[in-house]
Amino acid sequence: MSFALLLSFVGLCVLLALTPGPDTFLVLRFSMAGSRPGIAAAVGSAFGGIVWATVVAAGVAALLEQSATAYRTLKVIGGIYLVYLGIRALLAHRRGQADDAGETDVAVATGKPVSMRSAFAAGLLSCIFNPKVGLFYLAVLPQFLTHVTFLNTLTLGAIESTIAAIEMIVLAVAAARAVALLKRPKIRARLEQASAAILAALGIGTAASAGA
Repeated sequence: MSFALLLSFVGLCVLLALTPGPDTFLVLRFSMAGSRPGIAAAVGSAFGGIVWATVVAAGVAALLEQSATAYRTLKVIGGIYLVYLGIRALLAHRRGQADDAGETDVAVATGKPVSMRSAFAAGLLSCIFNPKVGLFYLAVLPQFLTHVTFLNTLTLGAIESTIAAIEMIVLAVAAARAVALLKRPKIRARLEQASAAILAALGIGTAASAGA
């Protein structure tokens, strides 16, 4: 790959990182409990991108492009997962007390410490269950490679995931500081409800589009 192509790819990744998506809202959701959970969710999402890059580099992602059923199935699963996160967050906010099934979202709603493992896993699964990430790698990465090899493809995927992680980490820190300034219970409650509703809406939209 030439230096000019690399710069073009980095520029594209920066533009894409600035475009809000399901992972962005998930990071914002966890950032309401502090910067560390938001960062953990961002890192989890980045690792999900690397998983997709590895899959694409191995050629397995071509199955999603050739099989409409496989693509739709994965898309529905991803949509259901986002809806689950959104609904669980809304129920947790109404209950106002933690239980094993809703530990993460109740913690976010009540301001209690959030499990870093839960935040990381949520970010990871959100990305893995988003087939658009794999198809993006499959369609775009070869355009920036003079020789398509496993290592070259994986390297570009790692670059894209790193740029996305940096953007989401900055977002998590900024959001956590903003939430710290917004101590009024009514404002915080509205933000929590809105973020949960957005996750659920994104999930419904993702699942519904699978049948389009």
